[in-house]
Formats: sequence, C-alpha cells, structure tokens
Amino acid sequence: HSVSEGRRTSRFLMASSVWNPWHGCTKYSEGCLHCYVYRRDKSVGRDASVIIKTKNFDLPLRKGRNGIYKLGKDECPVYTCMTSDFFLDKADAWRNEAWRIIRIREDLSFVIITKRIVRFSSCIPSDWGAGYPNVTIMCTVENQKQADIRLPLFLSAPIRRKAIICEPLLGPIDLGEYLSPEIESVTVGGESGDEARVCDYSWVRSLRSQCVAHGTGFHFKQTGTLFYKDGKGYRIKRELQMSQAEKAGIDWPEP
Repeated sequence: HSVSEGRRTSRFLMASSVWNPWHGCTKYSEGCLHCYVYRRDKSVGRDASVIIKTKNFDLPLRKGRNGIYKLGKDECPVYTCMTSDFFLDKADAWRNEAWRIIRIREDLSFVIITKRIVRFSSCIPSDWGAGYPNVTIMCTVENQKQADIRLPLFLSAPIRRKAIICEPLLGPIDLGEYLSPEIESVTVGGESGDEARVCDYSWVRSLRSQCVAHGTGFHFKQTGTLFYKDGKGYRIKRELQMSQAEKAGIDWPEP
C-alpha cells in the first residue's frame, strides 16, 4: 500500500465533509465511557442513546438547481456516521439504503469509523465483494483488550482500504502482529472532556515506533485533556489539543 495514501486517510482534512445518516448510539466498550456525542447532546437537552434517522440521510444525493451534486469531490473524504456507528444494530433497517447511496456516489471517498467490526460481515451488501473501492473502514481500538478482539476480525474482513484508530488511547497497545501491509495508517489521540482519562505520551511514541518499523502511516491527532509526558501531567484546553499534537512533529512520514 502507499504510505502517503494512508497518511491522507488518517486525517480530518480541511476539505473533508461529514455525512450523518443517523444520529445517536449505545455505549459499547471502554472507549465509550465519556463519549463526546453524549456530552454534546446532553448540553442541548438531548438523549444520545436515542437513535434517529437524520434529515441529512440523503445528503450525498442532493443536487443544486444546476443539477450538479452539492457534495463534490473537492469535499472528500466524506466521514460517515460520526455521531453514531455505521454498524449499530438499531440502524439495520436503514443501512442498505445508505450503502446504495455510497454505491451511487462512486466518485466520492467515504470513511467509516467503527468499534463494531464484529458486526461487519452481517452488515455488508450483497454486491460488496472484496469491498467498494470508494470506502475506507477505520477500526477503533482503545486498549490492548479491544485490539486483540477486533483486529483479527478486521484483518480477515473483505475491505479494500483499512486503517486503525487508537482513540481515545487508554493504555499502551502492541499492534505489532496486526500491522500488515493492508493497514494504511494508524491514528492516535487522547480523550477530551472534563472527565477525560490520561493519555501518556510514551504510549503514543510506542505506537509511532511500531508503525515506522512496519512501514505504516502514523498520525498523532490530539493530546486529549489529561496528557502525561516525561512523568509530568498537563491539562490541555480542548481548542489546543490538536495543535499541541501537531507541534510534537511525530507524524510519519512527515507531511
């Protein structure tokens, strides 16, 4: 695989778009404890555990008066289901139509981030084959336990473009046996919010070293709120967490 391609898929690019065909989720594993969707919904008096089909369900198919799609290639990648999980069981009734939309917009690149890779094989469309070429699946693993549960399934799944996300990073993770050539990139980030758990820089550096050793793209996305480095703890404001990670200058290969 191309490491430069992996680096591109690992970032929330300025030119990217978000498509949320449904909203709301149920907490699933350790990484969900302080979910940002729950936190944000609570702030506006909404219950994030209620799953609803959104008014933007058909967003990729909408056209302007000139007959041209409103969502163009210059807004790729399209990050899909960022306020839910694409493979959530409560969205089973809507998923086939979402796949149909993705298939119609073969000119767009869709990125799907999931903790529920265990449901993947039962949620793909009949014409999936080896995977749609315009879909990247990013499997989230927040600790070693979840890495060992999810990544063997992820590696064996018929997916053309694969990447790993360790966010929120809750402890040291050894990805060595899982960084096969088909994994384009690894994205790492700490947990945000007032109740955030610690992210230790040594865990981040270890994952970077593993990626370099295997020729896998690496991106340090954000520090999280509670960041430990060289035995010292720092509380970092939300608006600075991504810029502080960028200042570390440890993305590989370098941008």
